[in-house]
Amino acid sequence: MGASNRKVPGQLHPRSWDDAIGELAGRQHGVVSLGQLRELGLTRHQIEGRVAARRLRPLYRGVYAVGHEALTWRARLLAAIYACGPGALASHRAAGAIHGLIGFSRIEVTVAHNARARRGIAVHRSRHIAAEDRTVVDAIPTTSVARTFVDLAEALNERQLTRAVRQAELLKVFDLRAIEAALARVPGRKGRHRLKRVLVAYQPEPHLLRSRAEQKLKRLCERHHLPQPQFNVEVAGYEVDVYWPDAKLALEFDGAETHYTRHAFHQDRRRDRALAVEGVQTLRVTWPDLAGPLARQLRAILSQR
Repeated sequence: MGASNRKVPGQLHPRSWDDAIGELAGRQHGVVSLGQLRELGLTRHQIEGRVAARRLRPLYRGVYAVGHEALTWRARLLAAIYACGPGALASHRAAGAIHGLIGFSRIEVTVAHNARARRGIAVHRSRHIAAEDRTVVDAIPTTSVARTFVDLAEALNERQLTRAVRQAELLKVFDLRAIEAALARVPGRKGRHRLKRVLVAYQPEPHLLRSRAEQKLKRLCERHHLPQPQFNVEVAGYEVDVYWPDAKLALEFDGAETHYTRHAFHQDRRRDRALAVEGVQTLRVTWPDLAGPLARQLRAILSQR
């Protein structure tokens, strides 16, 4: 609920109390709870007097806006969390918005299984919220990124969930192992199969990716009656993974372990340009790409060259 320094009742004059309340509210989006005011040292009479004077404006029972009610979405979310009691967290789409994974959305809060609901708040109950599932973002208690993905899988369709994962990658907060661990902590959750399908594309590539990818590509060509290419051959002074000489078409396997450095990225692009000068078209694929859609694209390209 936010720490505060306890004061002795009567120690400060009214203006000092208001300064202390304002300082606290300034750290948490203009919202304070009854417990926090009592922790500051205000008596029930002092709190009721400020409510009557509209210095404190009730939002929920025991939750107040300080000075005005022109609150931001984050302020209203934090007020809802305070209203739901100790241990409550922003979750689902609200947590997704807080983490920057999706746009701002409805106010959703996850509470302990026996916590009471609050009118006007979308409340989710969870028997198990591990310490790893909790974090604080911008003074707002919220579910971790990993737990948020588990919850979002219940609320978003597969396409929306995929976009959220890509956004997490851009923000550099995507952690596959953490998401899998969070999912394992709450087995049986609705949406788990949807989340697992989305995460397939982010599974680590097998060891010896190149040789296994070559084998998979060979089988793909056989199954779709495509001409077999050459493997690991030199073209225009560069070794390429796969090459169809008649079509002057090269294919390169991009794996995270070997292609996710700045040097490798630029080196690959220099090679692509050098091959283009020789009239060689280069396709870059990853392990999940080695499936039917790629075969159909290869057929279309090979038929044109």
